[in-house]
Amino acid sequence: MQENTTQEKRANRALLITMAVVVIAVVVIAVTGFLFMNRPDSYVEGQVEGTTVRISGKLPGRVVEFYAHEGDTVHAGDTLVHIHSSVVEARLGQAESMHLAAQAQNQKVDAGTRSQIIQAAANLLSQAEAAVTITEKTYRRMENLYKGGVISEQKRDEAKAAYDAAVAARGAAESQLSLAKAGAQSEDKVSAQALANAAQGSVNEVEALLEDSYLIAPADGTIDQVYPEVGELVSMGAPVMSLLKHDNRYVVFNVREEMLNDLPMGKEISVMIPALDKKEIDVKIYYIRDMGSYATWRSTKATGSYDSRTFQIKARPVEDVPGLRPGMSVVFK
Repeated sequence: MQENTTQEKRANRALLITMAVVVIAVVVIAVTGFLFMNRPDSYVEGQVEGTTVRISGKLPGRVVEFYAHEGDTVHAGDTLVHIHSSVVEARLGQAESMHLAAQAQNQKVDAGTRSQIIQAAANLLSQAEAAVTITEKTYRRMENLYKGGVISEQKRDEAKAAYDAAVAARGAAESQLSLAKAGAQSEDKVSAQALANAAQGSVNEVEALLEDSYLIAPADGTIDQVYPEVGELVSMGAPVMSLLKHDNRYVVFNVREEMLNDLPMGKEISVMIPALDKKEIDVKIYYIRDMGSYATWRSTKATGSYDSRTFQIKARPVEDVPGLRPGMSVVFK
């Protein structure tokens, strides 16, 4: 009986020792895992960015042909796409016709007034003088009848108004005849020349639109994306494709404000590019900006902690890095 009790005690002691070892092992594993989980906090991951230029034009029309496609490398001045617009070409013909008409009118003004116009103005003056004579006689008769009490004052006034209108019409006819004989005034000549210039401006405007029927590359780069297909209509100012410039690569990081003391403006730091076989490159910080309240790290404790804002940092490579492309990951320790 005593031997059974001794064996039971030994079994319990062994079980306790085993449990203690398991607990210690779990604690060690937990602490080790916690340390390894927090280790990546010493790394900041960002990515490579680049300047993208949207290729668009002033000409609304239909895409006829692409001379460059997604992924192609182009140089400044290369033709990228052909856009055709029958509407704008029709507008050009209309503008040219209006320009010819304005030029003809301007030449007509410079040539002076035709004899037929002067004769027509003289005939109008003769008619106006005859009308004055008739309305004057009518008014005199109405005045005498009014004084004799035969007609009302209204009838006399109507006759007077007709006479005054005839006198005014005669004055206008005299002015027209005088202008016809004198020829076009300097203001008329200036106005005609201005109309001709405006018509020429309309022609130039349409021709400027047609210049965008062939869009060219504004800089060296790679065609990043093409939006329409051949045969589709594009509106004025709508982007046709995007060009990723070759001469502007930079890296972007989002860091908490506690790190800003170690990342001042103008500092050169070393970063690692995993896509380039973990190559280390030097970049220079040129941009630091607060990302706003939406990117603030909120404290989860009531006391003993504080909120931390997020800042965006941009840095350019100090030297040219072959193979560096936008979208690649960047790691900063």
